[in-house]
Amino acid sequence: MSSQPFYGSDYDALAAFDPDIAGVLLSELARIRGGLQLIASENLSSPAVLTALGSTLSNKYAEGYPGRRYYGGCSEVDKAENIAIERAKALFGADHANVQPHSGASANQAVYGAFLKPGETILAMSLPHGGHLTHGTKVSFSGKWFNAVHYGVDKETEDIDYAQVEALAKEHRPKVILAGGSAIPRLIDFEFFRRVADEIGAIFWVDAAHFIGLVAGGAIPSPVPHADVVSFTTHKVLRGPRSGAIVCKAEHATAIDKAVFPMMQGGPQMHTVAAKAVNFKECATPEYAAYAKQVIANARTLATSLAEHGIRPTTGGTDTHLSLHDLQGVGVTGKDAEARADAAGIVLNKNAIPFDPAPPSIASGIRVGTPCVTTQGMGTAEMVKIAELMATAITKGDADPDHEVSRKVRAEVTDLVTRYPAYPRP
Repeated sequence: MSSQPFYGSDYDALAAFDPDIAGVLLSELARIRGGLQLIASENLSSPAVLTALGSTLSNKYAEGYPGRRYYGGCSEVDKAENIAIERAKALFGADHANVQPHSGASANQAVYGAFLKPGETILAMSLPHGGHLTHGTKVSFSGKWFNAVHYGVDKETEDIDYAQVEALAKEHRPKVILAGGSAIPRLIDFEFFRRVADEIGAIFWVDAAHFIGLVAGGAIPSPVPHADVVSFTTHKVLRGPRSGAIVCKAEHATAIDKAVFPMMQGGPQMHTVAAKAVNFKECATPEYAAYAKQVIANARTLATSLAEHGIRPTTGGTDTHLSLHDLQGVGVTGKDAEARADAAGIVLNKNAIPFDPAPPSIASGIRVGTPCVTTQGMGTAEMVKIAELMATAITKGDADPDHEVSRKVRAEVTDLVTRYPAYPRP
């Protein structure tokens, strides 16, 4: 097997020992390079982040917190965690940061642990209207352990029904009010949620997993000044490692730290903590701020251009990195659209739309995001072309890669990603 650069790893050594897994690494790199990655919750971490992930810090068990570990030999990983904490606080203007959560779901679990007892009530957005599994759905720990009341979107605007939020809050008086989700194209009115939470004496929590990178780049308003606690992932627009983190007001610092460890997790993944530190430094640069703004410009252009091809964006467009599209007007299901796009080299996901008549496994919509293609250097002109290719694949193509339309669109996709490569070769 010929040697190729693989970021963050000694690829030659791996290839010699385990060609099976080495082959998967290369084939995944080829998959990323070979198509348009439009999954809204994905991005392309930098070589610097991947180097930290592949480091010897993976070896260290570091239960506890810097200066208060339960194992010896933590002097160096303490440095890494302290750097990550300080950078997170500075980046988001937060009183306190915990960088140990293994994922967004782990971070959310810790927030529940910090503020709620089993059986207590939380008010959150419903999953079918744009929420998240960990926001009280019955199949999640959050719905099994806590009493979840859900708000949705207004049928006309398809944006958050703020009147319903306030009415449900006053009726059920939840311990925690949660804003955020996985398919919300519009900005969230954090000041409104803060006011409602204060009126009933609730904790205001924002799950900013999807849009925190836009906050880091100064491209959209921050929830941090308004929320008691903000949980997030580091691998979406933020462009860091696959992991999570929490920032909160100083008064909640002890509760959050105890909920992360020892309540919900054991030892942190120190290589990932170091990678978060690298990522936070990247996000504090002018280049990243420009990137975040371009992500939104690209998302808006993509949504508008898809609408011109009859693929309607819910809420009429987007303010963020993602748009949610209703396919009922073109007579294609989300499941079929995802398969047809994939056959043409375009990776996206089927997604329920508000008041969807189809089951989630089929769905009437698709969700598209611009973090990856923006990382690759594409701009609004390329988004117009991508919309054309998507519309052709979805409305005229087939799930068979050998279909005439699939082959034609894939050839144009190849030309585009060749001009704007992912992980360009040195």
